[in-house]
Amino acid sequence: MAAYDFTAPRLYVTPDLAAGARLPLDRAQANYLLTVLRRKPEDPVLVFNGRDGEWRARLDATGRKSADLVLVERTRAQTPRPDLDYLFAPLKSARLDYLAQKAVEMGAGTLRPVITRFTQGDRLNRERLSANAVEAAEQCGILTIPEIAEPVRLPAALEGLAPERLLVFCDEDAPVSDPVAALRGAASPASSPPLAVLVGPEGGFSAEERETIARRPNTVAVSLGPRILRADTAAVAVMALVQAVLGDAR
Repeated sequence: MAAYDFTAPRLYVTPDLAAGARLPLDRAQANYLLTVLRRKPEDPVLVFNGRDGEWRARLDATGRKSADLVLVERTRAQTPRPDLDYLFAPLKSARLDYLAQKAVEMGAGTLRPVITRFTQGDRLNRERLSANAVEAAEQCGILTIPEIAEPVRLPAALEGLAPERLLVFCDEDAPVSDPVAALRGAASPASSPPLAVLVGPEGGFSAEERETIARRPNTVAVSLGPRILRADTAAVAVMALVQAVLGDAR
C-alpha cells in the first residue's frame, strides 16, 4: 500500500488548522473541486497551510457551486522549510513558471531572483511566482511554501548570503569535469551545510560577474556536462546533483 494518498486532491489554505474546523472555500477552490474534479460531499481533501502540517478534510457542499471543508484529522506533522536558497536570473514568463515549479519540487526553500547583466526578464511578477510555488507544493506533497525574495542585483544577492552557506555556482565554463567530485570536495556530506544554488540567465554571466562570484568564499563552480543547457533545464539538473550529493536526497 502506498505511504501517501495520491488520490485525494490537495489544497493550500491560509487559516489555522485544527480538528473540527470549518474552512469556507473561495470561488476558485470550490469550482476546482466541484466542477473540475467533480468531487462529491464527504469526499476527502488534503489541506495544508505551511504551519500546522497536513490535514484530511471532508467536502461539505453549501450550495450548487459553493462548499466548505471540515477538518477531520492530521495526516502528517509539519516539516521545516528546506534550508536551500535558489538564486536565479528571471526568464520569460512560461520558462520562469517551469523553473519556479521545478525548483520547489526539487527542494528549494527560498526563491531569490537575481538581476544580472544579461537578464532578459527584467519585470518579475512575484504573485505569479508565488502561485507557481503553491501549485508545485500542492501537487507534490510539500508541506511548506518557499519564501519569495525581492529581486536584487547580483552583488547584493551574494552579499546577502551568510558566509557559512555553501554557494553552488552553475558555470558552463567551470574546469571541473566531474560535478559530483567537486561537490563532495567542497563540503562533507555528513555536515549538511546550508546551501545555495546560482543559475544564470540565457546569455550567461559577464566576465565581471564571474570575477565577483569567484571572490566569494565558500563557493564551488560546477559544470553540468558537455552540452549547454537552457536555464530552466539547468535548474533541474543542478538541483538534482546538489540534493543527491549534499542535500536531502542522499
